[in-house]
Amino acid sequence: MEKISQYKLKSVSVENDIPEYLLDTPIVDLLKYHNCGKEFVTYEKAEVVVVMCMDNRKQLNIPKRFAYILRTAGARVTGYEFMLSFPIGFAGVKCVALIGHTNCGMVNLLSKKEQIIQGLIENAKWTKEEAEKHFDSNVHFFEVDNEVDFVVNESKRLSEKYKSVLFVPMLYKVEDNLLYLVEQ
Repeated sequence: MEKISQYKLKSVSVENDIPEYLLDTPIVDLLKYHNCGKEFVTYEKAEVVVVMCMDNRKQLNIPKRFAYILRTAGARVTGYEFMLSFPIGFAGVKCVALIGHTNCGMVNLLSKKEQIIQGLIENAKWTKEEAEKHFDSNVHFFEVDNEVDFVVNESKRLSEKYKSVLFVPMLYKVEDNLLYLVEQ
């Protein structure tokens, strides 16, 4: 088990690697589909919500209609909780995978300020002042200190809000394209 941050990452390559508390949840199938190559079955309705970063290096290997997928900067749900409330309230989903990933662009976002501002000037035809104001007013909301700590803390926060829903913090390693459980 790899230690990252104050938490440990648990790899899952066979069913026996899955902790007992997750048995009988769709997280088992998510891990089996993505990490173990489980053959797809047909789903009539989604069984899990997956919250993950919008980063284009990550693609889950899951069947159609298996999950609601929410992709936001850094897998941040703050301010967008209704996107969770809909599948929980309307579709009865009771399990959420919060998936951060290695090498997330939202980590140390402040160091990317000049590149982002220059990109907005060149690609969106913004003035330097517009781009700086936009960056400065958003950086502290979107910046992530550490990918693992963030998904753990977000899981805890959301568990308080949605008391009977299981939130599972995970990490997607872009280096090997596998999902890891974050053990608290």
